[in-house]
Amino acid sequence: MKVVAFNGSPRKEGNTASLIKHVLEELEKEGIETETVQVGGKSIHGCTACTKCFENKDRKCVIDKDIVNDCIEKMFEADGIILASPTYFADLTPELKALMDRAGFVAIANGSIFKRKVGAAVVAVRRAGAVHAFDSINHFFTISQMIIPGSSYWNIGIGLAEGDVEKDEEGVQTMQVLGQNMAWLLKKLNA
Repeated sequence: MKVVAFNGSPRKEGNTASLIKHVLEELEKEGIETETVQVGGKSIHGCTACTKCFENKDRKCVIDKDIVNDCIEKMFEADGIILASPTYFADLTPELKALMDRAGFVAIANGSIFKRKVGAAVVAVRRAGAVHAFDSINHFFTISQMIIPGSSYWNIGIGLAEGDVEKDEEGVQTMQVLGQNMAWLLKKLNA
C-alpha cells in the first residue's frame, strides 16, 4: 500500500510539511509506503474547462506544461491521498486548488478513477480560516467518491513561523491519530 501527500505550501519545509510528516510517520510505522510531492511554489495552470479529458479519456489533462499529469498518475496509483495546504485568506493555496480542479475533472472524465481511495486533508493555519480550507479539500474527496478517515479533531495545526506547529500539541496529536486511522482504514480496505 502507498499514500502520496501533496504539499500545497510554497514553503517546502514549513508548517504544512511538518504536519504531513506526523501523518506519514504513523503510516510508515504500519508498513505503508509514503511519498511527498511538492506542489506549492510550482507554476500550475488552473482548469480551463476545455473538456478534452472527457474526449481523450487517457487519465491526462491536455495542459501538459506543469506537474499536474504526473500528480494525477501518482494519485491514480496510490491507495491513499493527502492534500495539504496552509490557509490563504481562509482557503487553500492556488497551486493546490489548481491541482484539485484539474485532477478532479480528469478523474470524473475517466470513470471516477479515485473512487474508494482514502483521502485526508491537512491544514496549517496562523489563526483563522482553516475550517474552510479543510472543507474545500474534503469537497474534492467527496465528489471523487473517496473515503475520508476522521481524527481526534479537525486536521489542523496552528503556527505562524516555520516550526511553530510543533508547539501545537493538540495539532500534532491530531495528525498522529489521523495517520493511525488512515492506516487502519487502508488495511481494512485492502484485506
